[in-house]
Amino acid sequence: MARDKGRDKLQRERPAKWAGNHEKRRVYVYAEGKVTEKEYIDLIHADGIPKKPDQKVDIHFMNAMAVGDDRKPLTMVKQAVKVLRDVERQAERNGLDEDDWRWPHVWVLFDRDRHEDITEAFKMAKKAGVRIAYSHPCFELWRLLHYKNYTSTFGGVCDSANDKLREQPGFAQTYGKNVKKVSVPESKHVHPGQITGKVQGRSRYANAKRFAQTMSERHDGANQNDWDPYTDMWRFVEEGLLLSGY
Repeated sequence: MARDKGRDKLQRERPAKWAGNHEKRRVYVYAEGKVTEKEYIDLIHADGIPKKPDQKVDIHFMNAMAVGDDRKPLTMVKQAVKVLRDVERQAERNGLDEDDWRWPHVWVLFDRDRHEDITEAFKMAKKAGVRIAYSHPCFELWRLLHYKNYTSTFGGVCDSANDKLREQPGFAQTYGKNVKKVSVPESKHVHPGQITGKVQGRSRYANAKRFAQTMSERHDGANQNDWDPYTDMWRFVEEGLLLSGY
């Protein structure tokens, strides 16, 4: 049987050994999406506003080559738990403790979509100390909130969130000033104009965070499958990447 190169790559990936003076926090990221989340993170990491100028992070995308089931929430969390154990041991050997801002973080970013293992993934992550950023129905909701508030249910259908995103005034033009319509595959690519700048005097990020926090207050049940709509990506931005905005 031919070997799955994507799976082999995933299994070989290990956190980098610590070197130098460790003056940055290492953030290890598992993402369900192969394109959108990485492009978003790369953009805000490069141009974001640090909470404190002297506190910087190194980002390690741990499943960049993963495919298929290796990008499902529970599988990613299982991988993340192993990495968390490794990097915490390394941090301890280098004299860090959990109260140090440089203490490593391991994050898993995933969507509700139609996954059947959401609650189990949350339970495992909480027990192990792996951090989660979760969007229901999908990451496109977080992008949409950079344009407008949205509180109606999507019925768990990500295509609906993507449709709403592509309808936003000026969205298509971020792909070119003469572009009038963007396809679903094209819309997976994140451009700066979609997340930066201001709307009615407030930064797009500040609006998105405020909308997301208000949205989350509506969901107090223990079943994350029912949190429609929901996103807490702002926590990854601020708690993980140590940014105050972008």
